[in-house]
Amino acid sequence: MKKILIIDDYPDNVFLIQDRLEKAGYEVITAYDGTTGMQKAFDEEPDLILLDVMMPDISGFDVCKRLTADERTKLIPIILLTALIEVDNVKEGLDAGAYDYIRKPFNKVELLSRIKSALRYSEANKIYSEVEKIKLFAATIVTANHEIKQPLTLINICVSAIKRELGKEVPSRENIENRVGYIEKATADIIEILAKLSAIKKPVVTEYVNDLKMIDIQGSQRDNNQSSSSETAEKS
Repeated sequence: MKKILIIDDYPDNVFLIQDRLEKAGYEVITAYDGTTGMQKAFDEEPDLILLDVMMPDISGFDVCKRLTADERTKLIPIILLTALIEVDNVKEGLDAGAYDYIRKPFNKVELLSRIKSALRYSEANKIYSEVEKIKLFAATIVTANHEIKQPLTLINICVSAIKRELGKEVPSRENIENRVGYIEKATADIIEILAKLSAIKKPVVTEYVNDLKMIDIQGSQRDNNQSSSSETAEKS
C-alpha cells in the first residue's frame, strides 16, 4: 500500500483529501504545519507528499526546498496544493523542486490522476537509484581489486620467500628482514587504499575494461576537497 503524507494547516482540507485517498486504497499520514510535516517526512518515508503552499509557520515553498535538498527525502515527489494562480507562483513551486502543482479547488479525478503519475515517477526514481547503487558497488569492487592486487601479490611472494629461507639449514636474517619490510610496506599501501575509498563521498567513476567501471580515487579526492573548500567558504 502506497503511503501519502498530507501537509496542510486547514483540518477540513486534510479530512477531505484523506477521505478520498483512503477510499482509493492509499495509506495516509497527516501534518498540520510545515515543521511537523518535514519531521514526518523524515520519520515515515512516504511515497508521495501533498503539500499546501500557504502555511503560517513555514511556507510550502520553503518546506519543498528543504525536503528536496535532504538526502533522506530528495527522491519523494511533492505535489503542491494552492489557490495561487499567478505564473510566478507556479514557477516558484517548480523551482523549489516540486514534481507537480495543483490549483485549488481541484476535483477527485484530477487529484487521483496526478497522484498516480507522481507515484509512477517515484517508482522509476527508486529503481534508478537502486541500479546506480549496484553499479557503484561493482565499481568499488573492481577498484579495490585493481588497487590491492599488486600489494597482495607482493605479500604472497614475500611469504613464500620467507618460508623458503626458513627451510634452509642456515636462514639469512637479512633476507627475512628485507621480505618483512616489503610486507609491511604492502600492508601500509592496502590500508591507505582502503582509507581513501572509505573517505570518498562523491565518487568519480571512469571506464575500466570490458564495459567495467572503476572509481577514480585521485579524481574523487580532488572533487571532495573542492566541495569541502566551497562549503567552508560559504560558511565563512
